Amino acid sequence: MNLSVTVLEISGILDGIRGNELRREVNEVLAKGADILLLDLKEVKFIDSSGLGALVSAMQMMRNANRKLFVCSISDQVKMLFELTKMDRIFQTFADQDEFNRQVLAMQT
Repeated sequence: MNLSVTVLEISGILDGIRGNELRREVNEVLAKGADILLLDLKEVKFIDSSGLGALVSAMQMMRNANRKLFVCSISDQVKMLFELTKMDRIFQTFADQDEFNRQVLAMQT
């Protein structure tokens, strides 16, 4: 089974404005038929409540389409936010894209 994977690399501050952009990007990913979306947050320095809402919205959009969303390369600040808000139970995270490739894509072949 050959799954289509799209990687979105997000940078800067994930706030309401960037969150709206993320939602549009997820719609485009879905329209192109990707099976898996990997959000690489390596360059994200801060996420506010609107940004967190956008991540949850992105997850719901992917799930509603029977697709999968994963997150990788989160900073210590983002990791702490995920733990405080229990988002670490919702999002499956990976250390980096290499770990994602080893654990998720290797299982698909």
